[in-house]
Amino acid sequence: MDRLVAMEVFVSVVDAGSQSAAALRLGLSRPVVSRYLAELEAWAGARLMHRTTRRLSLTAAGNEVLAKCRQLLDLAQDIRVAVPAPDDAPQGLLRITASSSFGQAQLTQAVTDFVMCNPGVAVDLVLLDRAVHLVDERIDLAIRITNDLDPNLIARRLTVCRSVVCASPAYSKAHGALRRVEDLAGHNCLTHSYYGKTLWEFAVDGTPVSAAVSGNISANDSNALVMAAQRGAGVAMLPTFVAAPLIRSGELVAILPKALPRELSVYAVYSSRKHMSSALRAMLDFLVERFPPEPLWDAAIAPPPSARKPVVKGRVVKR
Repeated sequence: MDRLVAMEVFVSVVDAGSQSAAALRLGLSRPVVSRYLAELEAWAGARLMHRTTRRLSLTAAGNEVLAKCRQLLDLAQDIRVAVPAPDDAPQGLLRITASSSFGQAQLTQAVTDFVMCNPGVAVDLVLLDRAVHLVDERIDLAIRITNDLDPNLIARRLTVCRSVVCASPAYSKAHGALRRVEDLAGHNCLTHSYYGKTLWEFAVDGTPVSAAVSGNISANDSNALVMAAQRGAGVAMLPTFVAAPLIRSGELVAILPKALPRELSVYAVYSSRKHMSSALRAMLDFLVERFPPEPLWDAAIAPPPSARKPVVKGRVVKR
């Protein structure tokens, strides 16, 4: 816990009269404000506030702690004024999380390029195929692929995540060409555990079309499906940030080019604007430039944006 921040949150809640008002003033989400209050109470070893649906009131311990917090915050401000401002170079440690597939295919190289240009920054890269709780797990920045964001978090859209149906040249030659979405029913489909496990959805000439799919391999990570598809095990729906270089090299073949899978957005997600470090701010700006709205990896395989329909709302997925 950053105790100084927790004290500032506590004082702001008292001055603003509610957690919601303090959250707005500090640029934090309400759950983050509640967590700071709970952690400050745990550290102090006493309940500091009585919380009801209508009002907040200080306990006897809360009154004493409030006065001490104001003194410490004033002292901290005096120290900041007394110490000369550092140079503008970003510095510090960033903990960044993403799915394994996006991390390995795109993010690791981007992070490497960033730290080589910013030697004062260190990055702890956490690649996991599950949603990470930013506050509990001390994460500064999460890359999430979704159309349904957590409203308690702050997000900056980076780019779009498209998918492509593909197979190895050997599989395509052995099993024949797929001409319609309905043809998928006759093929061994390699499916993602969290996305399209039994149903793949498309738009064909703007019309929604879906196909029930099944197969003998399912995985919770796109890289595993890539390996299976390369070996000729079946047909896979893969994110283009993974599949594009393999299609360009001829290791995989894009099929059903007129059937467009649903698009998702790629976001950089964080918990607070108020206490953003120079390293986090610089990383966000870098990622916005690195991942433009039209992803570079789609250049050789994606239809023009004008041929695509608006994004349909969906759930968070780990691709």
